[in-house]
Amino acid sequence: MKISRILTRALSLVAACSMSLGMVGCLKKDDDGKINAKNLMDGITPRDVSELSDITPHNTGAADFALRLFKASAREGENTLISPLSVLYALSMTANGAEKETLAEMESVLGMRTGELNEYLYSYMKNLPQGEKYKLSVANSIWFRDDDRFTVNGDFLQTNADYYKADIYKAPFDDSTLKDVNNWVNGKTDGMIPEILDQISDQSIMLLVNALAFDAEWIDPYTKDQVRDGKFTKEDGTKQDASFMYGYEDSYIQDENAIGFVKYYSGAKYAFVALLPNEGVSVSDYVSTLDGEKVLRLLSSQKGADVSTAIPKFEIEYDVEMSKILQNMGMKEAFDGDKADFGKLGSSEAGNIYISRVIHKTFISVGEKGTRAGAATVVDMVESCMPMPQERKVVILDRPFVYMLVDCENNLPFFIGTMMDVGN
Repeated sequence: MKISRILTRALSLVAACSMSLGMVGCLKKDDDGKINAKNLMDGITPRDVSELSDITPHNTGAADFALRLFKASAREGENTLISPLSVLYALSMTANGAEKETLAEMESVLGMRTGELNEYLYSYMKNLPQGEKYKLSVANSIWFRDDDRFTVNGDFLQTNADYYKADIYKAPFDDSTLKDVNNWVNGKTDGMIPEILDQISDQSIMLLVNALAFDAEWIDPYTKDQVRDGKFTKEDGTKQDASFMYGYEDSYIQDENAIGFVKYYSGAKYAFVALLPNEGVSVSDYVSTLDGEKVLRLLSSQKGADVSTAIPKFEIEYDVEMSKILQNMGMKEAFDGDKADFGKLGSSEAGNIYISRVIHKTFISVGEKGTRAGAATVVDMVESCMPMPQERKVVILDRPFVYMLVDCENNLPFFIGTMMDVGN
């Protein structure tokens, strides 16, 4: 049995979370969210690295990965919610330890070479818009088992410190480490993901954790008289009680199979995007038509109109184990204990290092004032300018639809979901 295991976590949260991306020293914390782990990077600080002057050429690749992962993750007839940006950060940190065919497969699935990913995600993270009423923040950390059998490659640590500003901890991987990791995640997600791990395996030797947090108020919050009870009709015809938030927007988006709208958060840096499939088109059939290029094209082709809208108030928790999903996407060797090559990460006397599982958890709450959402991903390794209104449209989300939380500057969806059942 291979004794080397890496836990890679990515957290994406739509919650108010401060950007805490620097190195963390030896902190002692109690059960109220404090950390009791040694800093592995004493004497090593992140180096200055070059920032891309324009990340636009890479947005299509990132959006394409987002849609491919979403399509591969979607469960027919069930609510789905993932944060592809969170998963991208976690897997990109991990890819810095991969070599040969393992690396080639990871780069193919992620859509860019590791050097490009490092520069893109560093530049993306550094330029996230932040305001008094909106915030999207990213944090990363790496946790190592304190074990003489495991040797960590210093260049791997340095690269992730440079480009991902990862906090680095050396820990015993016992119950105290379990508590530390959960406390770190809880803190970085403003309490939206209070626990990402229920245990740390005896074979686990590393955890790579990404936290992405978003919290934003609508530009035009809904008033009490805009919230009315109604019925949401599932694809099987079942009707559910729901509270709908009624309003008006200035533009709509449309393709041959769906119509939707964009509702902006304060500052218009981020937006909630809804896509309602036409009558007779199922959500799964519509999702199958989407790819990164199409979504970017949709988001950049808003048409001016008076749009009457209604969004059901909802709150969703979601989790999925992504190992099979990623293997089906082409990332096969990284999960193979015999073939995986993570030689740039380090080595273990107990056996080869490979990924055993990828756990992803998400949360979202959409209400009158705005949106909060959270997500966590764990990779477990073993040893626009708006046109003037021209017409009137109606988009009432009273049946299953696709929704996204989007970074408007890059038109990049950092959360994607399907709303199939408001009762879940």
